[in-house]
Amino acid sequence: MYSIAIDGPAGAGKSTIAKLVAKKLGYIYVDTGSMYRAMALACIREEVSSGDEENVVRICDDLSITISYEDDKQQVFLNGENVNAYIRTEEVGNMTSAISVYGPVREKLVNLQRQMASKADVIMDGRDIGTCVLVDANLKIYLTASSRTRAMRRYEEYRASGKECNLEEIEKDIIERDYRDMHREISPLTKADDAVLVDSSDMSVDEVVDKIIELAEKYFIKKN
Repeated sequence: MYSIAIDGPAGAGKSTIAKLVAKKLGYIYVDTGSMYRAMALACIREEVSSGDEENVVRICDDLSITISYEDDKQQVFLNGENVNAYIRTEEVGNMTSAISVYGPVREKLVNLQRQMASKADVIMDGRDIGTCVLVDANLKIYLTASSRTRAMRRYEEYRASGKECNLEEIEKDIIERDYRDMHREISPLTKADDAVLVDSSDMSVDEVVDKIIELAEKYFIKKN
């Protein structure tokens, strides 16, 4: 089985790029961030504070998070409910960053992610795939972009969907999430020593996809 790990900060385009690369290579795309987002949604619904570690862990223990594919699209289920429509808000994103620092939360989801990678060729994106989840991945990518570029992408996404938003506030949230992710005690966001850095600030989506596929083909040929 082959695996590609894509790590990077919020708004770097990891999910978009990973989906396209997976489709071109015939791999299964696993959006690990959606699993954490489902967990965060559960905490919000239970009105549990992100700082209340005991109750966050309690909720984690009682949850069932599964993934299925329908028409080549990933569907995330929280206790049997499809929550795709609820997990992409800024509120859920901020809660996700806050609760993912807790060991039991990460342990449960990392085990699930590793099981997926053991059964098929996969591409996973997240914050610690290459450094923690799939340390033996065949190819590791650290995908990033400037905070302003990432904020502008989020801003355009929200406006396109009809949501009211403020560019400065979005960039502020991104910078704060970067800091939390990079300074958390457990599995902080960092570039793996053997990861290839790809800065997409001045690249189109197609250019990034082509770059990663080029790297994958060269690396796998070399390894075979």
